[in-house]
Amino acid sequence: MLIVDRILLGGIKFVLGKIAAAVDAELNDDSRLREELLAAQMRLELGEMTGEEFARFEADILSRLREIRERQGGGAQTLRSDEYKVVGAEATADFEHE
Repeated sequence: MLIVDRILLGGIKFVLGKIAAAVDAELNDDSRLREELLAAQMRLELGEMTGEEFARFEADILSRLREIRERQGGGAQTLRSDEYKVVGAEATADFEHE
Protein backbone atom coordinates (compact mmCIF):
# COMPACT_ATOMS: atom_id res chain seq x y z
CA MET A 1 0.00 0.00 0.00
CA LEU A 2 2.92 2.34 0.73
CA ILE A 3 4.29 1.91 -2.82
CA VAL A 4 0.90 2.75 -4.34
CA ASP A 5 0.67 5.88 -2.18
CA ARG A 6 4.14 7.02 -3.27
CA ILE A 7 3.31 6.42 -6.93
CA LEU A 8 0.01 8.28 -6.57
CA LEU A 9 1.63 11.23 -4.78
CA GLY A 10 4.45 11.32 -7.34
CA GLY A 11 1.91 11.46 -10.17
CA ILE A 12 -0.08 14.22 -8.49
CA LYS A 13 3.10 16.20 -7.84
CA PHE A 14 4.10 15.82 -11.50
CA VAL A 15 0.71 17.01 -12.77
CA LEU A 16 0.61 19.97 -10.38
CA GLY A 17 4.13 20.92 -11.44
CA LYS A 18 3.06 20.93 -15.10
CA ILE A 19 0.00 23.04 -14.28
CA ALA A 20 2.13 25.53 -12.34
CA ALA A 21 4.58 25.77 -15.27
CA ALA A 22 1.72 26.39 -17.72
CA VAL A 23 0.21 29.10 -15.51
CA ASP A 24 3.60 30.77 -15.11
CA ALA A 25 4.16 30.70 -18.88
CA GLU A 26 0.72 32.23 -19.49
CA LEU A 27 1.29 34.96 -16.91
CA ASN A 28 4.63 35.92 -18.44
CA ASP A 29 3.66 35.66 -22.12
CA ASP A 30 3.25 39.12 -23.58
CA SER A 31 2.63 38.01 -27.19
CA ARG A 32 -1.12 37.61 -26.59
CA LEU A 33 -1.32 41.12 -25.14
CA ARG A 34 0.59 42.53 -28.12
CA GLU A 35 -1.83 40.81 -30.49
CA GLU A 36 -4.79 42.29 -28.59
CA LEU A 37 -3.25 45.76 -28.86
CA LEU A 38 -2.71 45.35 -32.61
CA ALA A 39 -6.30 44.17 -33.03
CA ALA A 40 -7.54 47.20 -31.10
CA GLN A 41 -5.47 49.52 -33.29
CA MET A 42 -7.04 47.93 -36.35
CA ARG A 43 -10.53 48.37 -34.86
CA LEU A 44 -9.70 52.05 -34.20
CA GLU A 45 -8.58 52.56 -37.81
CA LEU A 46 -11.72 50.85 -39.11
CA GLY A 47 -13.92 53.06 -36.92
CA GLU A 48 -15.18 50.17 -34.81
CA MET A 49 -13.70 51.78 -31.67
CA THR A 50 -13.54 55.38 -30.54
CA GLY A 51 -10.29 57.09 -29.64
CA GLU A 52 -11.37 57.24 -26.00
CA GLU A 53 -12.13 53.51 -25.88
CA PHE A 54 -8.79 52.77 -27.50
CA ALA A 55 -6.92 55.01 -25.04
CA ARG A 56 -8.47 53.14 -22.08
CA PHE A 57 -7.75 49.77 -23.67
CA GLU A 58 -4.18 50.76 -24.53
CA ALA A 59 -3.50 52.01 -20.99
CA ASP A 60 -4.72 48.70 -19.56
CA ILE A 61 -2.63 46.60 -21.95
CA LEU A 62 0.50 48.70 -21.41
CA SER A 63 0.18 48.44 -17.63
CA ARG A 64 -0.17 44.66 -17.93
CA LEU A 65 2.92 44.54 -20.18
CA ARG A 66 4.86 46.55 -17.57
CA GLU A 67 3.79 44.08 -14.88
CA ILE A 68 5.06 41.19 -16.99
CA ARG A 69 8.42 42.89 -17.53
CA GLU A 70 8.73 43.61 -13.81
CA ARG A 71 7.95 39.96 -12.97
CA GLN A 72 10.58 38.86 -15.47
CA GLY A 73 13.12 41.13 -13.83
CA GLY A 74 13.07 43.46 -16.81
CA GLY A 75 13.97 47.07 -16.57
CA ALA A 76 17.33 48.49 -17.42
CA GLN A 77 19.95 45.85 -16.90
CA THR A 78 23.56 46.81 -17.22
CA LEU A 79 26.03 44.51 -18.91
CA ARG A 80 29.63 44.12 -17.91
CA SER A 81 32.22 44.23 -20.67
CA ASP A 82 32.94 40.51 -20.26
CA GLU A 83 29.25 39.66 -20.89
CA TYR A 84 29.07 40.78 -24.51
CA LYS A 85 31.08 40.85 -27.69
CA VAL A 86 30.59 42.87 -30.89
CA VAL A 87 30.33 40.47 -33.82
CA GLY A 88 29.60 42.90 -36.63
CA ALA A 89 28.61 46.38 -37.64
CA GLU A 90 26.48 47.83 -40.39
CA ALA A 91 27.05 51.16 -42.11
CA THR A 92 25.58 52.97 -45.08
CA ALA A 93 26.84 55.93 -47.05
CA ASP A 94 25.07 58.40 -49.29
CA PHE A 95 27.60 59.83 -51.73
CA GLU A 96 25.08 61.70 -53.85
CA HIS A 97 25.02 64.70 -51.49
CA GLU A 98 27.94 67.10 -51.58
